[in-house]
Amino acid sequence: MLGAFKCDEPGRLRALERMNVLDTAAQEPFESIVKLVRQVLHVPICAISLIDTNRQWFKAQRGLGSAETDRDVSFCTHTIKSTDPMVIRDATKDARFAANPLVTGDPGIRSYIGIPLTTSEGYNMGALCAIDTKPRTFSDDDRAVLVDFAALAVGELELRQIASTDVLTGALSRRAWFDLAHNEVLRAARHSRALSFLILDIDHFKLINDKFGHPHGDKVIRQVAQIAQTQLRRTDLFGRFGGEEFVCALPETSFGDALQLAERIRTSIAAHSREGIAGPDCTVSIGVSSLNRNEQTIDQAFERADQALYYAKRTGRNRVHGAPAVTNLAGNRQFAR
Repeated sequence: MLGAFKCDEPGRLRALERMNVLDTAAQEPFESIVKLVRQVLHVPICAISLIDTNRQWFKAQRGLGSAETDRDVSFCTHTIKSTDPMVIRDATKDARFAANPLVTGDPGIRSYIGIPLTTSEGYNMGALCAIDTKPRTFSDDDRAVLVDFAALAVGELELRQIASTDVLTGALSRRAWFDLAHNEVLRAARHSRALSFLILDIDHFKLINDKFGHPHGDKVIRQVAQIAQTQLRRTDLFGRFGGEEFVCALPETSFGDALQLAERIRTSIAAHSREGIAGPDCTVSIGVSSLNRNEQTIDQAFERADQALYYAKRTGRNRVHGAPAVTNLAGNRQFAR
């Protein structure tokens, strides 16, 4: 059963971020939905749109030819303001859209029907929409079909959110983190922007498990993850790499700033440990690196952070060590996605 509709825009955007779906690759269930909607409703254009802060991004689309549009020209940004379908017979006669560039220019929208994609939390993430280039009256059957397909789209989004989340900590899963971090690498390389990485490991974790038991060890892992994330921004990507190890991608963050952030995380966890919250004598070691300008993949920068982490652990633990951006480092570990 769906939760009550929520009009809280900051909360909606945070919920959208938690889905970890923006800028992800095409996936067959969503591609099948837009293909079937176009066939069943006999429309030239169909899309599963997600409404971000300033843009409309298409998880799947047919007939549009682009991955996103500005939010301020989006029809779907109006759709998400209600739980009801939004239907427009002729956009040229609708004061909201008559001068819209998507109406006056390509793709020449005339009629539109959009169904909000309402999650179990009650947030409208976007819309499933069908669009025609001629005026049209959508029937009750058309609406019913689109409502059913929208429910399928929401189900797929929420299943993928579950799969992308580490059950114990709520952090990104290993696979989801790598997928999203790869997108950040491409973005940083394309726009010549800074991107840094952290690898965090709980010190002497086996001793914690052996002395206090695995349930307590799980509690320590959860609390370390929570403490670390209090230091992060909404745009940072925090994931559980495996066991007691965590990873973080920091967009728009220089190497120096990443070192300072890592030190704040380390000292915060050590302080909580002294208060007995994260377990007695619980500390972390952190490796830091930054993306080199000529790097197009995550592998070398991630390997540098990994080497820095192991140096921090070899030299006493409970410390931060950084590896500045250099090229052609041989990898020592296999980073299976």
